[in-house]
Amino acid sequence: MGLTTDLVNGIVSLVVSVGITVALADDDDGPWSLTEVALSVGISAFLSGFFTSYFAK
Repeated sequence: MGLTTDLVNGIVSLVVSVGITVALADDDDGPWSLTEVALSVGISAFLSGFFTSYFAK
């Protein structure tokens, strides 16, 4: 249960967060495109899931 578990937790967090964001976001609202928002959510969700798993041991 090393780095592989941490990576899987990061990927699961990324998929769930980006999926919910894309499903619920309104593409016409705001100055940012849906792609930019999904990218930023994905990066932060992956890092959050990865480091939470890594440091919670």
